Amino acid sequence: MCRSIKTLRPPFAEDVTDQDVRAAALQYVRKISGFRAPAAHNAEAFDRAVEEIARSTAALLDSLEVKGRRAG
Repeated sequence: MCRSIKTLRPPFAEDVTDQDVRAAALQYVRKISGFRAPAAHNAEAFDRAVEEIARSTAALLDSLEVKGRRAG
């Protein structure tokens, strides 16, 4: 699942932007929901999920330690 989502932590990626994190979150929500773009009645839930996953992803990346050093 979500095989094309790229690893966003060093040393696999440097200088990860908020846009990179949001793009990964969007791709994940699309995969899980089965919608590329949700219908109007699902748009709020879809967008909220993307934002929550992006926040969680950013928090994860900020707290990871890679080879004894902080990744974020």
